[in-house]
Amino acid sequence: MLPVGPVEIDTGTAEVVPDLDHSARVTLQVNGVPSSYLDLDDPGFLAFEYMQQMDAVVAATSAGPLRALHLGAAGCALARCWDAERPGSRQLAVDVDSRLVQLVREWFDLPRSPRLRLRADDAGRAVATAASGTYDVVVRDVFAGDATPAHLVTRETADHVSAALRPGGLYLVNCADRPPLDRARRELATLAAAFGPGAAAEGRLALIAEPGILKGRRYGNLVLAAVRAVTDDEPETEAPDLRAPALARALRALPVQAQPLTGPDLTRFVGTARPY
Repeated sequence: MLPVGPVEIDTGTAEVVPDLDHSARVTLQVNGVPSSYLDLDDPGFLAFEYMQQMDAVVAATSAGPLRALHLGAAGCALARCWDAERPGSRQLAVDVDSRLVQLVREWFDLPRSPRLRLRADDAGRAVATAASGTYDVVVRDVFAGDATPAHLVTRETADHVSAALRPGGLYLVNCADRPPLDRARRELATLAAAFGPGAAAEGRLALIAEPGILKGRRYGNLVLAAVRAVTDDEPETEAPDLRAPALARALRALPVQAQPLTGPDLTRFVGTARPY
């Protein structure tokens, strides 16, 4: 049964707020901030635009089951969607709040292990201790208030993510920023340093957002995507190209259109920004 009103968790409070227009849909708020939106009857439903964008990137770059690590669990909306849409997937969702991890299992019909494992842990420690080459996708969606904890935007963490990904694997970042988008520029510079100097030129680095956010008109969520390089020792593996026209078409087809920045356009956007 879903709770009525705020419930105490380790980091503050969590509240499940019903959508008055849709009886099966709820928002999970953590410390008053919307953290997940779920349709309890439709696990494939994604409401947040940045999650739709992440899903579009994965759909355009890979097929079949996923091995995914979610840094930041909350209500596990994206993991729940991939479990439904990609049978056979094996996912791990990590959240620093152990009480919240326990409660979302009780409140929502989440897939059970081994389809979806939940772990109470610091996201940085979880990815630092992940086995090398384990994951097809790593998603970072961790916030304290309106910002990502500083230790998760560093070059060190990006290096750990790259190591945890298989060759050709994908890192997806939810970056909340406001004009002039300095945080996004520095995060992209950090990813370029960690994923290799050719990442942008080779189509292994991208910035995705609604046009208004990209033009610096307002605060919003941007998706950063980086692909681990494939070496000459892995001839049977191919790294997805984030410059592919199919991805741009998929992003334009979303309910709220988004666009990717890649290649020289991305390099110009990053400019002289310094890595974290």
